[in-house]
Amino acid sequence: MTGFLGSYLHQLDEKGRIALPAAFRRVTGEESLVLVQNEDPALILYPNAAWAQVEEKLGELMHKSAEARERVLKVVANAVEVVPDKQGRILIPERLQDAARLEGQALVVGVFDRIELWNPGLFEELTSEPKPELDQFLRQIL
Repeated sequence: MTGFLGSYLHQLDEKGRIALPAAFRRVTGEESLVLVQNEDPALILYPNAAWAQVEEKLGELMHKSAEARERVLKVVANAVEVVPDKQGRILIPERLQDAARLEGQALVVGVFDRIELWNPGLFEELTSEPKPELDQFLRQIL
C-alpha cells in the first residue's frame, strides 16, 4: 500500500495525543507530519511529500490575490508540525482539538495521500446523507 485507506476510532489521551493506526505508521515511518485545519471541521495530516506539493500550490495561490493570501495565511498560521513518538502518538494542540470538536475520541480516516481526523459524530452526519448525483459518479469509477 502506498497511501492511506480505512478508518479507525482512537482515543485522545489526557495530554491531547492520539495514536496513529499501525497501517498508517507503516506508510509514514518516523517522519514528521503537518497538521492543518482547512476542511472544517476535520483536521488534515500531511506527510512531508504531500505537504511539499500543497505548500507549493499555496505559495502560488498567495501571489494571485489579496483574498487568497489572507486565506492561505490563516491556514499556514494554524498549521503545526507533529512528530510521532515511539508509540506512534501525535500531539494535537488544544486549539485544533477545539476547532475540530474532538472530545475524547477521533475518527482517523485515510484519504489517499493524507490522513483526516474527525469528530466521529460529525463524520457520520456528513457521510450518511444520501447524495444520488454523487453516487452516479462513483458507479462510473468503481
